[in-house]
Amino acid sequence: MKISAQEEYGLRCLLRLAKAESGSATLPEVAAAEGLSVPYVAKLMSVLRQAGILESVRGRSGGYKLAKTSASIGLGSLLLILGEPLFDEVDYCQKHAGTEAPGGVCTNHSTCTLKSLWQTLEHWMRHVLDQITLADLIHDEGRVTELLRERLALAAVEEQPQLVALNLISK
Repeated sequence: MKISAQEEYGLRCLLRLAKAESGSATLPEVAAAEGLSVPYVAKLMSVLRQAGILESVRGRSGGYKLAKTSASIGLGSLLLILGEPLFDEVDYCQKHAGTEAPGGVCTNHSTCTLKSLWQTLEHWMRHVLDQITLADLIHDEGRVTELLRERLALAAVEEQPQLVALNLISK
């Protein structure tokens, strides 16, 4: 799993807002604190505002603040807002048809098990990541590690992902 720069910096900006004593922060404050340019932070905040995660605050002490409680913002959903799905199924078969496949139709279309595998993993990863909230990430590193172990253990027990049966093809 690769984390994009937009996902990393967007999450860091949100953590900065969640920790802000006044409850809000300006673009220049967030940018300076995170070592980012103001235009880049503005882009990130715009994406998060359009998704309903942030609200803009007008006036002298304006800026941005969380539109929801930090405990209600799951990491899986947040990473999806800031980035892309781990598995994008829309054109999976066309992208992976094979370099010599006639008409762009996958040679394994009728026997493919990989698409189901990636769909299952995407669903499971999002579910597990949504067990971790922005509020969980505000604590010190030692507490976060302990908390994450607890949450991930609960997520693994709560919902067992539906496993995909892999058919072995014998010749």
